[in-house]
Amino acid sequence: MSGVQLAMAPGSEPGKPLATDPKAHHHPQQDAGDGMMGSLRYIELQLVAFVMVFSAIGLVPLFDLVFPAITTAYLLLLSRLAFPGAAKSKEIIQASGMLRFYSIMGTVIGLFLPLAYVLGGFARGDNEAVRSATPQLFLLSFQILTENVVSGLSLFSAPVRALVPLLYTVRRLFVILDWIQDVWVNKSLGENAPIQDIAWYWFGVSLAVTNLAYFSINISAFLIPYFLPRAFELHFKERYEREAKLAADKSQSETKDKKFD
Repeated sequence: MSGVQLAMAPGSEPGKPLATDPKAHHHPQQDAGDGMMGSLRYIELQLVAFVMVFSAIGLVPLFDLVFPAITTAYLLLLSRLAFPGAAKSKEIIQASGMLRFYSIMGTVIGLFLPLAYVLGGFARGDNEAVRSATPQLFLLSFQILTENVVSGLSLFSAPVRALVPLLYTVRRLFVILDWIQDVWVNKSLGENAPIQDIAWYWFGVSLAVTNLAYFSINISAFLIPYFLPRAFELHFKERYEREAKLAADKSQSETKDKKFD
């Protein structure tokens, strides 16, 4: 959801086709990592469906409900008007162990722990905690769905694909700020609060602050300075190659016509 799982395809370099020989570059550790990432995506999709149920019971503001539709329409317009064409390769950056760890860490911080917080809020009857954390989960769920659809279809150019996590992360940062305000500023502990309430209060505060820190670093240190420029570089490189090929084919065709004349 940080854009890493959308960006990379293991075992290949950006702009180069995957190896056709299944025995070539075969590493057991890579297969284990691929299996782990596949299982992680399956769990993510299950959690997305779970969060959608929470969203249907009125816990998400209207603007956040319509934000995915607005974003999808905008991305479709960009794919037709500004950045048409499909990317040859599904990966934008080369996979690495560090990027895999970074993606898994984002899943735990942004999805698993907030979901546990929401479920704990339901169990404790803490409606404020549930209502403050659900909008971030809702937007992240739609981001995961969009990233999986975009990465699975070869219909979108690299810049359009790169804008998916960027647009969602920008909106979610504002939602996370509201979350912090709800659990830290608007909520307070009583003088003789039991240890369970104190632990629950600081768990909510630390979780919201951790989400803000992680995704702020994600957008300022990865998505904008590295991921987005790499997507534009790949897009224009592929467009130049297509135009060069068309020019070569046209020149070859004109040469043959002159020979016949």
